[in-house]
Amino acid sequence: MTRSHSRSTSASAIGTLALALGAASAGALIWGTLIERRWYALRQVTAPVLPAGAKPIRVLHLSDLHMAPWQRDKQEWIRSLAAFAPDLIVDTGDNLGHERGFEGVRYALEPFRGTPGVFVNGSNDYYGPIPKNPMRYFTGPSKLQAKPANLDTAELTGFFTDELGWLDLDNRADELMINGTRLELFGVDDPHRHFDRIDRMIGELDELRASGVSDGTWPDTSDIAEEPATVSVGVAHAPYRRILDSFVTNGASVIFAGHTHGGQVCVPGFGALVTNCDLPRHQAKGLSTWTHALRVAYLNVSAGLGTSIYSPVRFACRPEATLMTLTPSLS
Repeated sequence: MTRSHSRSTSASAIGTLALALGAASAGALIWGTLIERRWYALRQVTAPVLPAGAKPIRVLHLSDLHMAPWQRDKQEWIRSLAAFAPDLIVDTGDNLGHERGFEGVRYALEPFRGTPGVFVNGSNDYYGPIPKNPMRYFTGPSKLQAKPANLDTAELTGFFTDELGWLDLDNRADELMINGTRLELFGVDDPHRHFDRIDRMIGELDELRASGVSDGTWPDTSDIAEEPATVSVGVAHAPYRRILDSFVTNGASVIFAGHTHGGQVCVPGFGALVTNCDLPRHQAKGLSTWTHALRVAYLNVSAGLGTSIYSPVRFACRPEATLMTLTPSLS
């Protein structure tokens, strides 16, 4: 074989490899932008946190809708979840993805009127998305860009509280009676933008525990021999360690969060490359546990249902909602 023929063969092999890699990259991009990001999944899990003999509680966990008004397939899919008849909705923020995103959010959540719910805000419930290099997502937790569009947060929260009757847990604490179990619920405003005020949350939680009196959000139990058992639930948009530690310290048995998008673009067999916060990568989505100060809580991190309209891709990380059934403890 001549030297020139050898060089020609090597060049041909490199060219073939380059074409194959290019085709694979193009295929992955098409899959991630046109198929997977609209391939919605309902993940069903169980958390044994209720007292013995308690009736199960079905919790629908929604997060990171990043809704734009034209995303009708997403809106219809969310509406279809009403068929599961959840006992409680937990919404962990970033509902808006466009200045007119509220139109889609209202339509998507209308079927849940009359279902008890709680919510906290994410940064994208305050600020609209702006064009940016999507590769910056992989360099560390994102930063608020200059002059983003301000969204109508009051319109969104007003819909949640006044029309749906949901409880606002942004740096607050409250309680609900669900299926005979008293849920003590507390949460913080978006930790990613440092809107969280743990001190305010703890203050309200202390007052709630000190009062020990129903505020009318559940039926009168004065004729019941024993007070209903209480289960504590923490809710946040971004699962930063400082927030999770505080929730566990303050008695949470189960914690709900979102924000991570499950990594959004993952490597099959490896998982998330980033979490967009200081949460360990292996907990970027799904049900796990969080331990702090010799206490442990179940932690459910939703991969969410949307993406920024400027980074419309998911790979090896389907958009999701979670139906978590709280059941009596195994111990």
